[in-house]
Amino acid sequence: MNVVFRADASVQIGTGHVMRSLTLAEALRRKGHQCRFICHDFPGHLGRQIREKGFRVDTLPTPTGDVEGRVSDDDNSYAEWLGISWREDAFHTLRFIGDFEPDWIVVDHYALDARWEERVSSVAGKVMVIDDLADRPHFADILLDQNLGRSEVDYDEFVSAICKRLVGPEYALLRPEFHRLRARSLDRRDEPELLRILVSMGGTDTPNATAAVIASLESSSLPSQLRLDVVMGATAPWMNDIQNVAKTSRFNVTVSTNVQDMGERMCLADLSIGAAGSTSWERCALGLPSIVVSQAQNQSGILEALSGAGAAIKLDFPIDEAKLASLVVNFYKKTEKLASMARNASGLCDGRGVEKVIGLLNVAQ
Repeated sequence: MNVVFRADASVQIGTGHVMRSLTLAEALRRKGHQCRFICHDFPGHLGRQIREKGFRVDTLPTPTGDVEGRVSDDDNSYAEWLGISWREDAFHTLRFIGDFEPDWIVVDHYALDARWEERVSSVAGKVMVIDDLADRPHFADILLDQNLGRSEVDYDEFVSAICKRLVGPEYALLRPEFHRLRARSLDRRDEPELLRILVSMGGTDTPNATAAVIASLESSSLPSQLRLDVVMGATAPWMNDIQNVAKTSRFNVTVSTNVQDMGERMCLADLSIGAAGSTSWERCALGLPSIVVSQAQNQSGILEALSGAGAAIKLDFPIDEAKLASLVVNFYKKTEKLASMARNASGLCDGRGVEKVIGLLNVAQ
């Protein structure tokens, strides 16, 4: 199959849309399929990383002039994420597709909807949409929403009756390492200790939540022998500040960027303090107990569902540093809570979502 991916990353958008698309693209390539990407080169884009993975990336024109003037009254609340109108975006997307003749166009973008999808479908066999919001119409043959708490009926008014809906964490697009490490990670959580904390507040962490997390732990009664594994995106604007904070911390703090071994780090961690999004399902697959910080309105439903399932603790943003410190100290003193949360989380996602999705893409051909 030939597959075109349309997704963006930026300081404003974050990295999650491109990263989960890239996970699916890599899995497709391992099975012999051809994939390419179409993206904007916004500040914080991931074009270089996609190319380093061996995929072609076509770059949409840099927006000029007044972005608001391109957004019409009937566009959704994320329309400005495109920088251009959906019509311009579709026009250039079709131009880049050219004679590639895709069997599938996969779109993962909150600013795009049925209008764009129908326009570009003229050159594709089928369209797959990856969404989290259930708030706008889609012109799709397959729709994937990997979030806990979502149901197929949430899309009744937004997709056709013949659209195949893949809903829930069982379809989460995770790299193969998470299923491979799953048994090892779960085995070590039967009798847990709190010795190592993974701190990962998203690829960009524009509000610098990482600094608040570290400050909270510094002020706590936790022992200084604790290890903090801080992971940040290569384009994170507060990188230098966090590296300086790490040098003066009373804990053993490492700061890493653009990591290629996130599964291994999660496997070794006893607790995660992190952002919501696709990484929530990575943590669940490995049974990693988590305190998850809500940094966007569209994440609230996911976090409520995770909290309700006993798979994570939700913490609002801005971070209440005293509350965070109390939560972590409680985990340190009552490690049975870590074991209980690990069991609850691991029951939500087995890390094999990509294989399930690819199987359905092949069937739908």
